[in-house]
Amino acid sequence: MAGTALVLGGGGTLGGAWEIGVIAGLAESGIDLSDADTVIGTSAGSIIGARLTSGVGAEELYEGQLAGAPVIDVTVTPGQTARFLWAALGSRDPQRSVRRLARAALASRTVDESVVLDSVGTLLEGVGEWPARNLWVTAVDVLTGALEVFDAAAGVTLPEAVAASCAVPVVWPPVSVAGRRWMDGGSRSTTNVHLARGHRRIIALSPIPKAVGPHPNAVAQGEELAAEGADVVVLTPDRGTRRAFGRNMLDPSRRSDAARAGRAQAAACAEAVAAAWQA
Repeated sequence: MAGTALVLGGGGTLGGAWEIGVIAGLAESGIDLSDADTVIGTSAGSIIGARLTSGVGAEELYEGQLAGAPVIDVTVTPGQTARFLWAALGSRDPQRSVRRLARAALASRTVDESVVLDSVGTLLEGVGEWPARNLWVTAVDVLTGALEVFDAAAGVTLPEAVAASCAVPVVWPPVSVAGRRWMDGGSRSTTNVHLARGHRRIIALSPIPKAVGPHPNAVAQGEELAAEGADVVVLTPDRGTRRAFGRNMLDPSRRSDAARAGRAQAAACAEAVAAAWQA
């Protein structure tokens, strides 16, 4: 098996804030997840992964959440929510479900692709190139429904890869990269823990453990890797964090609360994480 993997899932504004809080809290306890051999980012997790592997420290990321660092300003209408749910829940077959979602994404009238790229570019300010570290960014091909991974050898820019990973179906348009169109990397699995297969020690942060529809749960994916011999911890929001989230994962007014909740949760689970990470 290879070395260590940090898996960062999708979860919107508040899910990302929680992940940052967890990372900062674990660092305070002497557990530096930023030194992972491989960082795997999905949607909001791809933004955090890009910054973390590019040298932005955990405490700097955390203070940014408290100080009001830029966020993606997205408003989801009731109509968009209904179309998303209709597409994702229209089949019990995972492949058909994601293809329905892809068709809905292609048919939806939203903003121009440039808005997605500009928004992601703002969040990646100062981080323009692929890091020397091993960073994987997930996205789903809207024509095939297949999950794919971008890395430094993929022939696309880092902002393009992250924009593709963040293109929430129906809310944002699919993003054109490398001659194909892509939607949110969390469309099939919110965290894609399974991509860490082959690593000996794995820590996954999953703000939303399961995608809408007949798709795998992050905790179950982690259990599969553990059964194969890896040391795995999959962290999901505790009760205090869920209260901090409220009902809207895109609500920027709750961002500092979500980050603080993540930091508090990190203190409570540091021993379990250390046992896996430092085994």
